[in-house]
Amino acid sequence: MRFPTSFQLLGVSVAVIALISLGGCPARPPGPEPAAASKIAPVTPPPPRREGRPFDVASRESLLTILAFRGGTLAKVGHNHVIASHDVSGTFYVPDDVAHSTFELHIPVAQLAIDEPDLRAQEGPDFPKDVPDSAKEGTRRNMLSEALLNGGQYSDITLISQHMDAVTPGSQFRADVQITVRGQTHTVSVPVTYSLANGELTASGELPLKQTDLGLTPFTAMLGALAVQDEMRVKFRFVAHAAVTNQR
Repeated sequence: MRFPTSFQLLGVSVAVIALISLGGCPARPPGPEPAAASKIAPVTPPPPRREGRPFDVASRESLLTILAFRGGTLAKVGHNHVIASHDVSGTFYVPDDVAHSTFELHIPVAQLAIDEPDLRAQEGPDFPKDVPDSAKEGTRRNMLSEALLNGGQYSDITLISQHMDAVTPGSQFRADVQITVRGQTHTVSVPVTYSLANGELTASGELPLKQTDLGLTPFTAMLGALAVQDEMRVKFRFVAHAAVTNQR
């Protein structure tokens, strides 16, 4: 990034999405305002190595989804949520040894989609289609608030690969990825399946990811009776095409 009627994502982020990092359906209870995010010094991760052939992400062919789950003693009055990004951008760099591939990806938080019916239907009976618009709006509001993603100050969730190891011969890898959410960077180990053919690269995977692993605090209300579970489920499929380079 999910929520009772709430969701806190790339996060990750997406992501992650992330990203993604989550908001909530119910409004936050009254209380002291969270500390201004501007007081937190942003962390700038080192740039990735850019060795090899560049492949630019095709945003409309790619998808990152984050499943967030309701919790607490009153969980039944809330909803599980599907947060999706159809707007991932960035570049993969693929040398002759695919195990040394790197990437830098960006997930715009303002474009995160909340509970699209078709995506919910793909996730089975725990994600019925009939989520009220008010629940979706509450989730978006909390997700982009200063207490969570702070979308007004931090427009993107950034994913930068640092290292990759082959898990099995062929296309199975595990990547150490720096995820930067609202100016704070954390490293997460991500399973990745690569496919490369005819100038098209596909990178896909699925993993559990805790909000607290990204420095986020899971949403709660009513003394915890309504809550978002800390652990989310992140799924991604990124499609990238070989970049056109000018040759003289």
